[in-house]
Amino acid sequence: MISYLTAPFQYDFMQRALIIAVVVGGLCSTLGTFVILRKLSFIGDGVAHASFAGIVIAYLRGINFELGAAVVAVMTALGIGYINRLGGISLDTAIGVLFTGVFALGIFLISQAHSSTVDLQDFLFGNILGVSPLDLTIDLSVAALVLLTVALVFRPLVFASFDPIVARAAGVPVVVLDYVLLVLLALTIVVSLESIGIVLVAALLVTPAAAAAQVTRRFVPMLVTAVALGVGSCILGLFLSYYAAAASGATIVLVATVAFFVLFVAGRRFRRALASR
Repeated sequence: MISYLTAPFQYDFMQRALIIAVVVGGLCSTLGTFVILRKLSFIGDGVAHASFAGIVIAYLRGINFELGAAVVAVMTALGIGYINRLGGISLDTAIGVLFTGVFALGIFLISQAHSSTVDLQDFLFGNILGVSPLDLTIDLSVAALVLLTVALVFRPLVFASFDPIVARAAGVPVVVLDYVLLVLLALTIVVSLESIGIVLVAALLVTPAAAAAQVTRRFVPMLVTAVALGVGSCILGLFLSYYAAAASGATIVLVATVAFFVLFVAGRRFRRALASR
């Protein structure tokens, strides 16, 4: 049994994959709790797809893919917030317009690169086993920056998420915090792109937090439960994908989805039992 658990980690790429799995699982679940609280589930998918344009631009300019993705993802997230707040347009409409437009820009640019030999499949579907030492260093640095920022603004951010009107009346800079959260979401998505992929990152951002919401409505327990589920799903999914020779990102998301339905059923039964007393 012990050898079954330790065998994959004789390889350096599996050691890096385990580290990034823990980081991505914890980071996505932390920000995902705020996403669920604010009903922003669509934004993860939108910003993830928009980052594709940044990856293409980075390729065409010969710069780091994650840097290009980060710049475009942050600009898109800020643009969504700006249009929603100052343009009188609903948030889901702003997300839909911007992410499809920016994603289309990426497709247009790659179609013009007639000599393109770049394989973008890893960014679309994720390849956690292909994370290089440099990628790991960059991802850890960005993750540390995101988590430090969350820790610094945690209380006012929670206050503004629960009741922005009262928070604004109490002097909390709600508008600034909204933009900070959008930037943190964009950076979280960029960290997860290579390991989970554009197509699946929104699921990891939402599913663990949504699963946690089935068993608790208090924010801190929900956050802790979501992080545990996110990290656990990433680690278990990594193991399963290794032994099943399956796509790692897809396996991780499937494990998280199963956890959601288990807690969904358990939560309904628990609430039904309380109501019958």
